[in-house]
Amino acid sequence: MTIRDKTPSPSGATFLAMHEIVQKARQKLNHDAWDYIVGGTETETTLRRNRASIDALAFRPRILRDVSQIDLSTNFLGRTLRLPVMLAPVGSLELFCEHAAADAARAAGEFGVAHMLSSICAPGLEAVAHAAPDTQRLFQLYVHGDPDWVDDVAACAVAEGYSAFCLTVDSALYSRRERDLAKRNIRRSVVPGREHQATLTWKDVDRLKSNLSIPLILKGIMTAEDAELAVEHGVDMIYVSNHGGRQLDHGLGAMDVLPEIVKAVNGRAKIAIDGGFNRGTDIVKAIAAGADLVGLGRMQCYALAADGIAGVVRMLELLEVETRICMGLLGVNSFAELNPRYLQSAPALGNSEVLSAFPLLSLDDKSFY
Repeated sequence: MTIRDKTPSPSGATFLAMHEIVQKARQKLNHDAWDYIVGGTETETTLRRNRASIDALAFRPRILRDVSQIDLSTNFLGRTLRLPVMLAPVGSLELFCEHAAADAARAAGEFGVAHMLSSICAPGLEAVAHAAPDTQRLFQLYVHGDPDWVDDVAACAVAEGYSAFCLTVDSALYSRRERDLAKRNIRRSVVPGREHQATLTWKDVDRLKSNLSIPLILKGIMTAEDAELAVEHGVDMIYVSNHGGRQLDHGLGAMDVLPEIVKAVNGRAKIAIDGGFNRGTDIVKAIAAGADLVGLGRMQCYALAADGIAGVVRMLELLEVETRICMGLLGVNSFAELNPRYLQSAPALGNSEVLSAFPLLSLDDKSFY
């Protein structure tokens, strides 16, 4: 008897497994664009620890429970999402396909997840809003101007219907991306106004919060101490992130610090997380550990490069299939039933790295990663 994969594919894409999307992306991208996706800063230790912190968690499944009615949806900022997933803000998405930011937003809306636009992504916030008016859109800002400039950008985001405003707070200095330096790829080394990012303090958070009519998110929080301060300053969402290992080298993995942040926040704010999340099991682990929303950065880039809007939709379809199977085999019907008791620390298996979530991936030149 021949067994065939009967997973539905509404997008019409031919990808049947996540690694096929990554494979296609590598075939279509040049070295510089590929390095931008898979690279980190200096020794890339933080980059590897992101994946290691996910891989170091094992599941504790429960059995003999009726899991015939699994519901993967979640409510976020008044909207129902098909999965607790957000396409994370990635600068220069246009490297991976033309009009990538708008395409990613369209794909998020078509499937039913949230989309966060980076301020250093083309087209800008107005064009993306017009391209995907029905998507739950959030906007992320790198501060490249004075307070009046920040207020103008925030007002524009509100006027264009963005659901929340996110301030990146882990980028006071621009890191050394040695993959780029070694190839003399210095396209992003000089950005006008970048020096303003180094001047940010909690006073700026207070001023921004007082002027905003939509929720405020801080992206780049990696300690319980800063999570506590953020809540005290009225921040609505803590975004646990180390910039995908692209800022501070030798930092902890995002999942390593999530438990202490969940404890510090104690339900007073929502919690998002990114950093190495590629599979349905990764999403389940994050939600079980206390996150409300999981950001997909690199996986979004692979999918855009592989097949544009259709590639992103298909990636999300596969994530949904993986997540549903994981939830059923854990013995739960909804994310609300998950808690840390479904997780346990486990010995590492091999060396975690940026592509270790795809053991069947075969790249012709191993130096690519």
